[in-house]
Amino acid sequence: MAVRNRETQRWRTAAFAAGCLFLLATAVTPLDALTYHLLSAHLLQNVVLAEWSPALLVLGVPPALAAPLGARRPIRVITRPPVALALWLTTYFLWHLPALYDTALEHYELLHLEHVCYVAAGTLLWWPVFQDEPHRLSSAARALYLFVAFILASPIGLLLALLPEPVYDWYANGSGLWGLSPHADQQIAGVTMSVEQAIVFFGVFAFFFFRFLAEEEEEGRPAEKMGRSAY
Repeated sequence: MAVRNRETQRWRTAAFAAGCLFLLATAVTPLDALTYHLLSAHLLQNVVLAEWSPALLVLGVPPALAAPLGARRPIRVITRPPVALALWLTTYFLWHLPALYDTALEHYELLHLEHVCYVAAGTLLWWPVFQDEPHRLSSAARALYLFVAFILASPIGLLLALLPEPVYDWYANGSGLWGLSPHADQQIAGVTMSVEQAIVFFGVFAFFFFRFLAEEEEEGRPAEKMGRSAY
């Protein structure tokens, strides 16, 4: 109803469609089957579910729909930047604990719950970045928010890349694939996750940081003109 009589920007529609396609790709492409054999494939799936797809989905929500959603008290609470970031980090770290990670791979229903949690937490993470309702952040605040998110999330990938032994029994005792040892697979997974997060988070961080600089420059121009006119 909120957007029925309003034209939605095409790029938002394209972003939302791309987010849906990413979600579909994690379930119906060979990536889903590979996740049971390679940790690197599973972490790629997790990254798509927790970061890429939610970012595109939130970017695709038109302001006319975001405003009434943001007016609801529960949404106002869970989309506050500290709360949203805490929920996303908790979800990420909790599901990567070895005991829970292995258990989810053994029980399909729990694995589905894991994926739903990733998408939900990722949506909360990106909401304050791409939406102005219910909390309108400055460009500087959005850049800082993304920087903090990257710094706090990065230990997962770094630990997986640096630990001397496989941490997940499912892959350590599994059949593997393509001749990769469990430890080599884990190292690839950790490095890939770290590089991906650096590219995504710093890419969006750079956008808002340079927008902040442009805004500061624009605000300084009237004062500069007034100073010149005084002479």
